[in-house]
Amino acid sequence: MYEPNVVGDWQEYEEHAGLRVRVHRLEAAEPPRGRDDAAAGLTYFSVRVTVENRGARHYGIHLEDGQLDVRVGPDGEGAFIDWRNSQFIEGFDVYPLRRATAVLYAAAPEAALTHVDVQVQLRVDEEWADRRLWAGGIGVLESTATAAPAGTGQGGVAHQVSAFLRDQTEPGTA
Repeated sequence: MYEPNVVGDWQEYEEHAGLRVRVHRLEAAEPPRGRDDAAAGLTYFSVRVTVENRGARHYGIHLEDGQLDVRVGPDGEGAFIDWRNSQFIEGFDVYPLRRATAVLYAAAPEAALTHVDVQVQLRVDEEWADRRLWAGGIGVLESTATAAPAGTGQGGVAHQVSAFLRDQTEPGTA
């Protein structure tokens, strides 16, 4: 079964040696040139999409409007994309050991931002790469994850998951 990437994960493209992409820094943010009137009553957020070349040759990449899709909430409603404030990658040559980043501004109802899916379809050297999906959220889900201690001791996430699974499998537990 195909599982989406988690916001922050790198995804490599097998058909383009050394090229990888990630969706990261999903956060509440106001757009730099002011709010769009069509987003009245919605909460703005931004997300970054970085393309990195770890290969031996350069790639011409495009990441423009229409190649990014943002869905929010449990039903996957489309978010309002603020194309005027967003910064895309349009025909940029990414040389070895270099990166290029697009910044996308979008808006949606605040309650729906705990579940955000971002789909990216990169165009590399005039060829379409496979679509990739990242899942994340803003608010309750991220704040509890970042508040957990980073260590592997008693408070670590791995320990908490192990304890939860152990409790679920022991006889006499509900």
